[in-house]
Amino acid sequence: MNLTNCTTESITSKSKTVTEKMLISLTLAVITILTTLLNCAVILAICTTKKLHQPANYLICSLAVTDFLVAILVMPLSIAYIVMDTWTLGYVICEIWLSIDMTCCTCSILHLCVIALDRYWAITDAIEYARKRTARRAGIMILTVWTISIFISLPPLFWRNHHNISTPSRCIIQHDHVIYTIYSTFGAFYIPLTLILILYYRIYHAAKSLYQKRGSSRHLSNRSNDSQNSFAHCKLTQTFCVSDFSTSDPTMEFEKINTYARTPPYDNDIELVGDRQQQISSTRERKAARILGLILGAFMISWLPFFIKELVVGLSLCTVSPQVADFLTWLGYVNSLINPLLYTSFNDDFKLAFKKLIRCKEHS
Repeated sequence: MNLTNCTTESITSKSKTVTEKMLISLTLAVITILTTLLNCAVILAICTTKKLHQPANYLICSLAVTDFLVAILVMPLSIAYIVMDTWTLGYVICEIWLSIDMTCCTCSILHLCVIALDRYWAITDAIEYARKRTARRAGIMILTVWTISIFISLPPLFWRNHHNISTPSRCIIQHDHVIYTIYSTFGAFYIPLTLILILYYRIYHAAKSLYQKRGSSRHLSNRSNDSQNSFAHCKLTQTFCVSDFSTSDPTMEFEKINTYARTPPYDNDIELVGDRQQQISSTRERKAARILGLILGAFMISWLPFFIKELVVGLSLCTVSPQVADFLTWLGYVNSLINPLLYTSFNDDFKLAFKKLIRCKEHS
């Protein structure tokens, strides 16, 4: 069996009809516009809403900026390249575009990693991390992410094929260095993916334990003292809070439920409250699992096929047609559209900020 070519020549040589080009350009343009608008809305919401000026949200804002750059700097040129079937913008623009593409997409993925890490620290070491969770720390994390992304994406500039510089007809990532292919795919995706899976697994189990402890009816005798401690703890952690205090950590705010349960005067009331708390705890756990499943599922569906292709092609095990390569690339780009939805939709503070932006736009 020949593993060097997994596609047929008829597929690769088939040119697009005018109708196909129109449909493709329209579909991709809609994705680009939505990605731009949604990420711009997240950036404006955080910048204009004082309640969202918190270190956890600075990471989300930086993610939105990165995805916004993907939308305005990477996607439009990709649409033109796909529709025209040839690269007409010259060698220099090609090099710049590929470098920006790799840097921004890698940076977007690594942002998801540091957001997961931030949330893991916030729930497992709540009180201590609350003191460390500063704007300066968030800035260092963001700077680290961009530095790693640049070191992953820039090396090909030093060895890409420089002949025929004047009129290149193709502008693609070259897979002529196996070591770099392994280095870049593992650094940009496989290692962050492994870390994200481990962190969210531990976050879920830590949250599950927290819910069960707070839902236990055996601690109701100390409710009057615990309620104040619980509120203070929620305010410190800003994650997985189960009080009326509005947190700003999007995926951790699974359900707003009042912690302040009054100490019941009779034993029967204690049993009823205990059963209700257990039901609430179970509901929160299921909601937590759904939200974490959405985050991980969207991330893996978007990027895993692309990076499997990159590794397989880079190791010369298989080749793919330009159509398949373009589809997998845009499947990854779609993650920049999904991120602002997933990381803000479950947070009431973001919802209020978005409504405020919409009202301001209507009045203007």
